[in-house]
Amino acid sequence: MMKRKMSNIGKVLFIVAVIIMLCWTLFPMYWMLSTSLKPDIDLVKKPPDVWPNNLTLEHYRTVFNIAEGGVTPVVQFFINSVITSLSTVFLAIVLSIPAAYILSRYYFRLKKGILLGVLVTQMFPLVVLIIPLYILYLRLNLLNTYQGLIFAFVAFTTPFNIWMLKGYIDSVPREVDEAGKIDGCNQLQVLIKLILPVIKPGIVAVACFAFLDAWNNLLFPMSLVNKLTMKTLPAGMPILFAGDFKHDWGGMMATSVIVSVPVIVVFVLLQRYLVEGLTAGSVKG
Repeated sequence: MMKRKMSNIGKVLFIVAVIIMLCWTLFPMYWMLSTSLKPDIDLVKKPPDVWPNNLTLEHYRTVFNIAEGGVTPVVQFFINSVITSLSTVFLAIVLSIPAAYILSRYYFRLKKGILLGVLVTQMFPLVVLIIPLYILYLRLNLLNTYQGLIFAFVAFTTPFNIWMLKGYIDSVPREVDEAGKIDGCNQLQVLIKLILPVIKPGIVAVACFAFLDAWNNLLFPMSLVNKLTMKTLPAGMPILFAGDFKHDWGGMMATSVIVSVPVIVVFVLLQRYLVEGLTAGSVKG
C-alpha cells in the first residue's frame, strides 16, 4: 500500500514537472503571438496584459500590405529567405550524398585525413571565418547576391550533412551493394536504386537541418549583404523594426511569428523522419 502511494506521488510530481517545463518552453512563443495581436497602445502598458484584451491584426496587415509599385520589405525578406533556404537544401543534398557514399564505401589513402578535415571545419566559429570570406566575396563580386548567400550556407552545412549521411550509409550492409552489382548495376545505379531508398529518413533529416541552418542564419546575411532588398528575414528584422528612439514591437513580433511558422511546419510534418535519421545515422560513424 505504501509503495503504491509513493508511486502515485511520483507520477503526480512527474506530471507537474512536465507541465512546468512545457510552460517554461512555450511561454515565450505565446508571448510573441499575443504581442503580435495587441494594439500599439497596449504594448507599453505597465504591468503588461498577459492576455490581449483588444485583439487586432493591424501588425499583420502592415507586414503583408502590398505597397504601390512593389512589395513591403518583410515580404521581400521572406522571398529571399525562401529562395536561399530551398536552394541550400538542394545543393547540400546533391553534394553530400555522393561524398558520404564514397567515404563510406571506398578505401583510399587520404580517407581518414578527409574525414578529420570535414570534422575540423565544424570546430571553427563563423565569426573567425567571416573576414576572409568577405574579402573573397568582394574579389569575386558575390556580395549582395543570392549565389553568395547560398554558397556560404552550403559550405557551412555540407560537412555536417556528410557526417550524418556517412553514418547512415555505414548502417546499410555491403551485401546490398554486392547484390546490385550481381544484378548488373553499376556504382551509380547501386547508389540511386538501392542505397537512396533505404537512407531516405537520413536524407530528410539532413535536408531539414540544411533548411533550418539557412533559414535561421543571421551572420552571413548581415555581413555579406549590404542592400536592404537582399536581406533575409533574420537579418532584415532588426534593421526594419529597431530604431534609435522606438522599437516597433508589434511588427517585430508579427514578423517573428511568420518566421517561425515554416520551421514549425517542417518539424511537425517531418518529425518521424528526423527521429529515424538521427537514431539510425548514429549507429555507425
